[in-house]
Amino acid sequence: MELVEESPYRFRIDRHDPMRVPGVVFASRSLLPDAGADRSLEQVANVATLPGIVGASYAMPDVHLGYGFPIGGVAATDVEAGGVVSPGGVGFDISCGVRLLAADLDGAELGTRLEPLMDGLGAVTPRGMGKGAVWHLSKQSELDAVLRGGSRYAVERGYGVERDLARCEDYGAVDDANPAEVSERAVERGARQVGSLGSGNHFLEVQTVEEVYDDRVAAAFGLRPGQVCVMIHCGSRGLGHQICTDYVRRMEKVMARYGIKVPDRQLACAPVDSHEGRAYLGAMAAAANYARANRQLLADAARKVFKRETGRGLDLVYDISHNLAKIETHGVDGGQRSLCVHRKGATRALPPGHQDLPDDLRDVGQPVLIPGSMGTGSYVLTGVPGAPAFASTCHGAGRVQSRKQAVRAERGMDPRAQLEAQDIVVRGASRRGLAEEMPAAYKDISAVIESAEGAGLCRKVARLAPIGVVKG
Repeated sequence: MELVEESPYRFRIDRHDPMRVPGVVFASRSLLPDAGADRSLEQVANVATLPGIVGASYAMPDVHLGYGFPIGGVAATDVEAGGVVSPGGVGFDISCGVRLLAADLDGAELGTRLEPLMDGLGAVTPRGMGKGAVWHLSKQSELDAVLRGGSRYAVERGYGVERDLARCEDYGAVDDANPAEVSERAVERGARQVGSLGSGNHFLEVQTVEEVYDDRVAAAFGLRPGQVCVMIHCGSRGLGHQICTDYVRRMEKVMARYGIKVPDRQLACAPVDSHEGRAYLGAMAAAANYARANRQLLADAARKVFKRETGRGLDLVYDISHNLAKIETHGVDGGQRSLCVHRKGATRALPPGHQDLPDDLRDVGQPVLIPGSMGTGSYVLTGVPGAPAFASTCHGAGRVQSRKQAVRAERGMDPRAQLEAQDIVVRGASRRGLAEEMPAAYKDISAVIESAEGAGLCRKVARLAPIGVVKG
């Protein structure tokens, strides 16, 4: 794949048939994928063939191979010009995202309370591949209400406070969710998992604010140096996975009817305004609401443990997803267009002044939450005016090793002991689960953030360091 370096943090893949637009990769040269081992740049070019795509097919600094779209991929299609929606452009873990809560407590004050705090968080956080959840729904109508109401419904039922909704993307729920478009199999998979972490790279971490880069913005977010925080990273569990599976199959069958050809069947898609496109967006929104409720319930459980063990509360900084397709208005060729913006392993980053921000954040921009690999720091960023890629940025460090490769690399070593040697308390993870997510399996998170900031996608606000982790 030939890349043209436009700047130290921006590379171009020139348009060639059947590409409709160029590809753009935001990264330093050292972060570019190895073309011999990772086909993600080929996927960037493939995404550029989608009907209705505008601007470019974008890749974030954490880009790596995904399903159809690269993880770290952003693409927007023009709804009125035959633009399509592709389930592969969202991914299997629909609305996987991050929730950050801040405590009225400094790390130095925790002392000997950290161990019982982690014991308590481990006990109330269902995790792993199987069933088990904070909320055991007794009726189909309750799950339907979760799919329609997301965090709003959870707060209504007593799992949180009203302020949580203002500090959540879409104020806690996507309004155009349509549970009727969710299959019975997806419902079955999700019914007993509301309020659970799952496995893989999902976690609940206790962290401290290690460094603040912008005092004014950090204060508006509710962050200060030395402060204890809780970060939760999870998504829509089996429900979202099944919805993606269902709609990839469904769209693959109808593409010919709409005259659509793609170079990879994993890019199966349909026009946004088609029956299949609208059905997928309704089901996807339902999964997004499930994921919001999921993180809301886990946060509520963590709050109760925090109050019991420390006597302090936890306030929500923000909740943001990094696997979604959203209908948004953006400037294209001098005019405002309705676009379907796919962000897969990419985070929305609204700039100061944006109308979708709550009043108390409008002057500073949207909190952007970027988890690092386990044992390394995480970052809080904010959106910036005039950013490229439809107000999007990275979502994490980005893998450089598969899970099997990571396990092989840790053979003969003790991942838990390595983390504990860094004074990180670990609860609940298997040796294999830890080995899969060790820092060596990921890019350098600081280099990823430097590239994202250097490319003009976002701006650093704070860096967080882990002191305790709960994993499946």
